[in-house]
Amino acid sequence: MFNLERWEEIFDTIRKNPLRTILTGFSVLSGIFILVILLGVGQGMQNGISNQFATDATNRISVWTGMTSMEYNGMNPGRHIQLRNSDYDFTMRKHGEELEYSSTRYRIWGGMVNYLDQTGSYRIEGVMPDYQFLENESMVLGRYLNYNDLKNYDKVAVIGNKVKTDLFKNEENPIGKLIEISGLNFKVIGVFSDPGGDREESRVFIPVTTAQRIFNGGDKIGNLSFTLPAQDNFDQTLAASLTFVADLEKTLKTKYNVAPSDESAITVWNQLENAKRFYTLMNIIKLFFWGVGIATIFAGIVGVSNIMLIIVKERTREIGIRKSLGAEPLSIVGMILQESVFITLMAGFLGLILGMFFLQTVGPKVQTEFITNPSVNFNVALTTVFILVIAGAAAGFVPAWRAARIKPIEALKDE
Repeated sequence: MFNLERWEEIFDTIRKNPLRTILTGFSVLSGIFILVILLGVGQGMQNGISNQFATDATNRISVWTGMTSMEYNGMNPGRHIQLRNSDYDFTMRKHGEELEYSSTRYRIWGGMVNYLDQTGSYRIEGVMPDYQFLENESMVLGRYLNYNDLKNYDKVAVIGNKVKTDLFKNEENPIGKLIEISGLNFKVIGVFSDPGGDREESRVFIPVTTAQRIFNGGDKIGNLSFTLPAQDNFDQTLAASLTFVADLEKTLKTKYNVAPSDESAITVWNQLENAKRFYTLMNIIKLFFWGVGIATIFAGIVGVSNIMLIIVKERTREIGIRKSLGAEPLSIVGMILQESVFITLMAGFLGLILGMFFLQTVGPKVQTEFITNPSVNFNVALTTVFILVIAGAAAGFVPAWRAARIKPIEALKDE
């Protein structure tokens, strides 16, 4: 129930000691402000990491090879391991039903791309149709590669937005036009965009079978890429991918006589496992930020509690008179708690508003590799308000409890 007299008492107390109230509230304000900024930075880090993973499928599994680093089964270190079409074919025969998307990749090094009088050096890669989904690419114009292109060894190409802008100057629809790749004509059938931006869009994709035949690749491939379909929850999805990775790595190392502990010869990269590590780290960082913020707010609570103890001491005689006139201990407790919660809430709300205003103003300008647009969502703001109410009640509890225990006789003797 709204009690006008009680609110008048609260404002009268604040008016009598404005500096004390402001300094007390400032400790709570700074605590909430710091908490909001820390949580905003934590969200910005999560946004940045999410953007990093958005460039490729989050559940992507990639395989590439290098040189053996240790002796194994009588074979010397320093052997170069080369993946071949048979590795992909065997994997598909064994695990095809488990997989969502799959592709091989063969890269053409030093390839130049020409259109009329425009020339550029871009990454030219032979891939399979599923590579679009492994790379999280979206079609802007035309279509992506299909299995007929692979089967017929077609000389067709899908170019990135950056390649289109460079060669066609945004003035011409490139679909159906012929471009030269290392002196050979390829028909442009599509233009793609990629979340990775210009770096990822500076690529030209052609059928992997065409790339191997025309550019003397034989049956060699540069790497393998796969994704597994999502399960009922993240842990099941991760478990399925780990099982697949372990079997694939064991199969390839056995085939090429590579030591099980040799990590440089054959590398199987599980993006989902890496994502779990990052997000686990992010959760730890967020908990740390919450801890620092709560500790800062706690320091403010101590300050409010001390001030409320002083206020109770100053009003000892008044409280004694109230109790002698029949005031219940519960009403005394409510009076002190209400003042404590009011001071805490007002200071906290101001800190919350300042913190969110700061993030709203500065956040969109922060665009680093691992921190993107730090911000605080509405749910976090509500949680902060809840913390403020608890903090105000906690700050006033001890003073309120002490006020309720004041004996009228002793209070009336107080000077």
